[in-house]
Amino acid sequence: MAGLLYRLGRFAARRARAVIAAWIAVLAVAGGAFLAGFTPLASNFDIPGTASGEVIAELEQALPDISGASGLVVFSTTDGSPLSDTQREAISALARDAEGLPDVASVVDPFVTEQQLADRRQELEAGRQQLADGQEQLERGREQIESGLVQLDAAQAQLDAARAQLEAAGLPAAALEVQLGQLDAQQAQLDAQREQIPRERARLDEAQVELDENRRVLEVGTELFELSEGISTVSADGSTALMNIAFTEPRLELTEESKQAVVEHFGSQPVDGVEVSFSTDIAQGVPSLFGVGEAVGLAVAAVVLVVVLGSLLAATFPLVTAILGVGIGVAGALAFSGVVEMNSVTPVLGVMLGLAVGIDYSLFIINRHRRQLVEGMDVGESIGLANGTAGNAVVFAGATVVVALLALNVVGVPFLGVMGTVAAVCVVVAVLLAVTMTPALLGLAGTRLLGRAARERAGSTPQATGAAVAPMPTWRALVTAVVSIAALLVIAVPATSMRVGLPDGSTEPEGSASHTAFTTIEEKFGPGVNGMLLVSAELPAGLDDDGVLDAQLAVARVIAEQDDVVAVAPIAVSDDHRVTAFQVVPAEGPNAESTAQLVTALRALPAVDGDITLGVAGQAAVNMDISQNLLDVLPVYLTVVIGLSLIIMIGVFRSFLVPLVATAGFVLSLFATYGALVAVFQWGWLAGLFGIHATGPLLSFLPVILVGVLFGLAMDYQLFLASGMREAYVHGASPRVAVVQGFRAGRAVVTAAGLIMVSVFAGFVFADSMMIRSIGFGLAFGVLVDAFVVRMLLMPALMHLLGRAAWWIPRWLDRILPDVDVEGAALERRQPAAEAATVRSGSETDVVGAEGRS
Repeated sequence: MAGLLYRLGRFAARRARAVIAAWIAVLAVAGGAFLAGFTPLASNFDIPGTASGEVIAELEQALPDISGASGLVVFSTTDGSPLSDTQREAISALARDAEGLPDVASVVDPFVTEQQLADRRQELEAGRQQLADGQEQLERGREQIESGLVQLDAAQAQLDAARAQLEAAGLPAAALEVQLGQLDAQQAQLDAQREQIPRERARLDEAQVELDENRRVLEVGTELFELSEGISTVSADGSTALMNIAFTEPRLELTEESKQAVVEHFGSQPVDGVEVSFSTDIAQGVPSLFGVGEAVGLAVAAVVLVVVLGSLLAATFPLVTAILGVGIGVAGALAFSGVVEMNSVTPVLGVMLGLAVGIDYSLFIINRHRRQLVEGMDVGESIGLANGTAGNAVVFAGATVVVALLALNVVGVPFLGVMGTVAAVCVVVAVLLAVTMTPALLGLAGTRLLGRAARERAGSTPQATGAAVAPMPTWRALVTAVVSIAALLVIAVPATSMRVGLPDGSTEPEGSASHTAFTTIEEKFGPGVNGMLLVSAELPAGLDDDGVLDAQLAVARVIAEQDDVVAVAPIAVSDDHRVTAFQVVPAEGPNAESTAQLVTALRALPAVDGDITLGVAGQAAVNMDISQNLLDVLPVYLTVVIGLSLIIMIGVFRSFLVPLVATAGFVLSLFATYGALVAVFQWGWLAGLFGIHATGPLLSFLPVILVGVLFGLAMDYQLFLASGMREAYVHGASPRVAVVQGFRAGRAVVTAAGLIMVSVFAGFVFADSMMIRSIGFGLAFGVLVDAFVVRMLLMPALMHLLGRAAWWIPRWLDRILPDVDVEGAALERRQPAAEAATVRSGSETDVVGAEGRS
């Protein structure tokens, strides 16, 4: 590889204009592909096979009308006064006109809903009055029957007395027969009236049964209505209205065009005195890839480059190659956004890494070339040798980062795999530009790369004298190791309480439509309305309407009994009466710990009434499922990365303990980074310093992302320093002297590379999007800790304490391991022009080869 890169470097230097033109053409092709194939990026996340995903799939079959995506449009008066009739009518008109928007299934007029709720309340009150009136009528009927019985009994007594008197009077038979006939007729009338009594009683009993059934239904309806209190579309003070927009497409399939059509419809027709905002389901912002903070980060990197390279011209080359590489990598990747689903944060990691490694990798080659020029080497030969040595290390370092990023595909999370792949593409482009474009630019620059004074001294710089190097005191190494490990563990302590989630409206930029909607809903309707849950219930077969109502009440009662439930309301029943759905308002927002506990509690409930099973979905549940799945894959991915680290390090350093030291240091820096993220973004420590206006769980995929990225970068810095130590040890230095020689040879370039990485990543800490802020902070802090604490303090101290044992490896393994010539030493030995420059003392000024030790 080193020989190939040597020849490639010389070719690029000789054909500089052609190489530069070729890369510009590649950029043009990537730009054209982007314009032709780019589609708007999604603003949501998904993992197949989650519990909430199964509920949504069930509802899509049984209740398609409510299974689509939905969002809220918030109308609020600017002065806090109640909405006027004119304003209400204008808002209702907007609702009517929105029905024809693309993918919009229905638009719920908040004032119609408000009136329906009021009508329903009146119906219940009227029903209770009707039942009371009916019961009163029944009681009067029963009283009338009892009174009639008394009258019948009295009439029967009179009739019996009259019959007795006639029989005792001794009337002639004919006269007695006439009189008795009259009494018999009266008796028949009494008997007929008495026979009606049971029928009247039966009729009243039937009426009572019907009345009791109506009362039961009314009580069920009343209780359900009372349980739903807290779900409203107009705030108590009348100043704010919530309009629900239901879409025909599921959340993950809803296009940005459809959501933007809603935003455009309601935003382009303002209502006087009313502010319009949108929930994140409709208007979650797509983060910008570059802003003021990122520009400041690049400016800081430029200053570091000028200081390290001593030339303004030389300092521009890494910036040019990095920016060109990001343009090609990101534009080329986004050209496939119409084929592969990409999230809005997908290209962010590519931009961050593309800029950081693009600058560093070019710096390594330029720095090597510059020092060789100072020593008097021919320009063409120096470019080739720098590309074959430092460039060889760049290829190896880049390959390490790429492998770690591509390994994100093994965790089974599609959007994470795509993000890693896009970032890997950007790193590959950065490597290719470093070993082709950089030599081309160096060829054009010639000796002008050096300042006038440096050009005058070129070739006359005296060689190193080989001054003796003393190892560090053992006590210092011991103190450094203990203090470093203790400090990292202390910083990592907050990680024990780490919570993860996905961003909600509270984390959107202040003043944005989504942040305004979130805060307005929280203030006017309660925080739980921002995180409403969707609960499905599978009902037994054969239920009629009354049976469904009873089942709904049973389920609603169980849900309402759970902690932190504000309101619950049935919202739909399938045609076959087998599935019903409920809207549940939790006490707090979607990312609150209590909401997550509520989702867990609902899912853990036994079947209601023995045969009604529940499922939980909704945005809060979806976010929780995705976050939990990502936490579950973190140990697997961390194991894969650690195993990869050990294998790579054993092959490079031909040692067991050096890889263990490197890997242990990586784990320490990783968990320290987790701790710092929790302290700042979850606990709110120093939040004001970083402009963080809302704290909450960490971005759910950030812990996994940090494992892959920080691993690749940590191994870069480990190779820079430890390869120099091994080279000194192999050339006869004692183990502890070799530590000092390797450290001195590599510390300058590690310091420069680390500062550049930190400055580039730190620029993203002040982005508008909280997602980008947390990623930028995590990467910046992680590189800062790993480069300057783990690699430059802890690792040399532990290597000193290990002494000769650090380089032990079984002979059988040593024989079968390949010779990984990372720094291109074999190439140096084959180049006569470089022989004079290969004798070094290991002092700090001796950096030939150090730039290549990545």
